[in-house]
Amino acid sequence: MAQNLYIDTRGRTQRPVAFTQAVVNGLAQGGGLYVPERIPTLALGDILALADLPYAQRAARIYRAFDIDLPDEVVDALMAQAYGSNFDDERICPVTSLDAQTHVLELWHGPTSAFKDMALQCLPKFFSASAEALRERGQLDHEFLILVATSGDTGKAALEGFKDAPGVRIGVLFPHGGVSDIQRKQMVTQAGENVQVWGVHGNFDACQTGVKNVFSDASFAKRLQDAHAVALSSANSINWGRLMPQIVYYVSAYAELVRAGKVEAGAPIDVCVPTGNFGNILAAWYARRMGTPIDMLLCASNENRVLTDFINTGTYSIAGRPFVLTPSPSMDILVSSNLERQLFELTGRDAQAIRGWMDELRERGAFRVDPETFAAVRASFAADSIDNATCLATIREAFEKHDYLMDPHTAVAYQAAQNLRGENPVLVASTAHWAKFGDNVYRALHGIAPGEPLPAGVAALTGCQLNELIARETGKNDIPAGLSALDRLPVRFEECIDAGTEDIEAAVERFLSA
Repeated sequence: MAQNLYIDTRGRTQRPVAFTQAVVNGLAQGGGLYVPERIPTLALGDILALADLPYAQRAARIYRAFDIDLPDEVVDALMAQAYGSNFDDERICPVTSLDAQTHVLELWHGPTSAFKDMALQCLPKFFSASAEALRERGQLDHEFLILVATSGDTGKAALEGFKDAPGVRIGVLFPHGGVSDIQRKQMVTQAGENVQVWGVHGNFDACQTGVKNVFSDASFAKRLQDAHAVALSSANSINWGRLMPQIVYYVSAYAELVRAGKVEAGAPIDVCVPTGNFGNILAAWYARRMGTPIDMLLCASNENRVLTDFINTGTYSIAGRPFVLTPSPSMDILVSSNLERQLFELTGRDAQAIRGWMDELRERGAFRVDPETFAAVRASFAADSIDNATCLATIREAFEKHDYLMDPHTAVAYQAAQNLRGENPVLVASTAHWAKFGDNVYRALHGIAPGEPLPAGVAALTGCQLNELIARETGKNDIPAGLSALDRLPVRFEECIDAGTEDIEAAVERFLSA
């Protein structure tokens, strides 16, 4: 079969590009997102056969189905590196069943204890291999700066994945005061000679908007090329290379459920995902499109319920909408970048419609989709939002009922699944280990309201010490080594900058000139 090429959701890229080019570019020309020209389909038998393979080989098979422009043996080798002893469970992302109808896909067994590892242990390896392939073809003559805006977990996972990678430097921006203590420490103590971290005065949307503006600044791109022989690229889920590994674990999880006798072969499941930037749930949609028997996609929002409101009304609006800090900070997002890809697919790949809606969002802070597209949204998605108090209550209830301790993001999805579920079994995406958010897990277990101060003696503990206390109280002595050691690591990065385009660009140039 001919090589699968990648097109632009906004239709501004003149020619489709190969997978390797899409990965190193990150963002398409004119601000659009890359999607493959062809979405492959898998027979049910081929999906179920994945259960007989180690996870790395499952991932390699799905990548090969997309006909990417890297040799099969290279794909196999890169996947073996991405999914091996760097995960604390040889199954990579095991499925834990809470009851006959509720199954939890644990996506946090990687080195940073968050689901972002599932993609960001993979993307850097494919990024480097793609860059090398392009150099060999004479299509590349520069190095890269990966610039990342993070709401908490992506930053650390990207830093860990790209640290000391040849030909690549990485800079991460996070909202100062808008991530957990553990998440902040993970980033500001990051090792590596090619890494930089900045706190940003503002929320995640300010970080993400600033980074997008930097990417679209052609004069800055030329300055980086001329002065540093560097081009910008992305490790956020706007990069197809970040999204594609996420498709794998939904296909894999279905095969696991059938092999374990939890689901009959071919019977549908629903998937519930705690959703902020829409990439994780979009990956489940692509898995469904490829032939995985997934019925409904349940979109779980926290109090920043812009996606729930969109799915329920057809109007996406951030105009005048307050930005709420919640116990699930990785979902504290109002501008959901990957919704653009989903709408592109649901409109039959209408780039003109996408351009119009994205222009409206930028200019008015809102857009409304046409009735046909809204019907397509409702045919695939249901949505609910979980308030802060219910999120914490759910952590406690799930622990008392199932002896299962979950983080606040997983709790949002678990409760939304209970509210939205029909007759199908539900696979709940668990996106972080509970110890990344120990302060709110402690509040949940002790009935302390969201935002209320912890008892003085508890508040004086570091995040690592608090996690040890929770472990003693609950018997959950599974704190990952990478989290328990944070207090012993030196802080390397303390600079805090404004979120304006010029401020970020100046910080980038200081980093590259150091």
